[in-house]
Amino acid sequence: MTEATFLPAERAKLQSNTNPSPRSDPMKLRHVIESQQFTLPLLMELFTRSRGMERIVARGGSLDYQNRIMAALFYQPSTRTRLSFEAAMQRLGGRVLSTEHARAFSSEVEGEQVEDSIRIIGSYSDVIVIRHNETGGAHRAARVSPVPVINAGDGDGGQHPTQALLDLYTIYRERSLDGLSVAFIGELDKGRTVRSLAYLLAKFERIKIFFVSPPELQMKPDILEYLDEHGVRYELESDIDRVIREVDVVYQTRIRPERMKDTQNLKRYAIDSAVLQRMKPDAMILHPLPRTVELDKTVDTDPRALYFRQAVNGLYVRMALLTMVLEK
Repeated sequence: MTEATFLPAERAKLQSNTNPSPRSDPMKLRHVIESQQFTLPLLMELFTRSRGMERIVARGGSLDYQNRIMAALFYQPSTRTRLSFEAAMQRLGGRVLSTEHARAFSSEVEGEQVEDSIRIIGSYSDVIVIRHNETGGAHRAARVSPVPVINAGDGDGGQHPTQALLDLYTIYRERSLDGLSVAFIGELDKGRTVRSLAYLLAKFERIKIFFVSPPELQMKPDILEYLDEHGVRYELESDIDRVIREVDVVYQTRIRPERMKDTQNLKRYAIDSAVLQRMKPDAMILHPLPRTVELDKTVDTDPRALYFRQAVNGLYVRMALLTMVLEK
């Protein structure tokens, strides 16, 4: 029986299992590398902790991790993810070692492999957060690291599990995750945020996903095959109007114009005030940010626009993840 087909009673039992015995310890996280590694009880534990982190931040933070060091090793530029992780560690009372241009300024310029870098940096820190330019870079780091590794995005079309976790948490704070209909819109084939979130959504019941994209940028077969294996319904679309009236969640991503065959159609994949009028009154609009022309600023004041709250939730989820991997 797959996770996507649990009976209600079995699901309730799983979701209530947030205090396992130390012997089995299914809640123990060593590394955070991909969305598939998260079980339903692990997700519920993460969400419970994230709610607790909201209260901790509201009172100014904690000193519980004042003797812990997080190394943030970013081989690609990042603003939101890197600062979110750094703020998360500091809100927990910990300290941060950080570089945003590891690919340019580290010894890897001279040919040092990521494995060697991780072995050394792991001796300086208690947890490593890595964004790597190659798909699979976080896997390589985790195989040799003496400390937990958290994947902050790898490659062009790899995964970004912590973004997907905060996306899911944002939805969870508003409604039940079972029975959702979700439209992913934009550049999907190399969209590591939508790929990671699709893996997570497959763990819930009665999910329906619409992949809305120009044909040349549609979701790759590996994700579609995974959804087939887990009994998740999905449709491939090229027109927002065909799905916008029925979905509960609109997950908008950007499209790089140079990747489109016909840039005149770029507006067909954008959300503006006209599209808002056709959406369900209680729908949610999410975006991993940064945005360009695909999400008009007139959308910002609509109560269904949750992307700034989504970004704030990233702080709480990443704080929770850090506590989970740093537990002895």
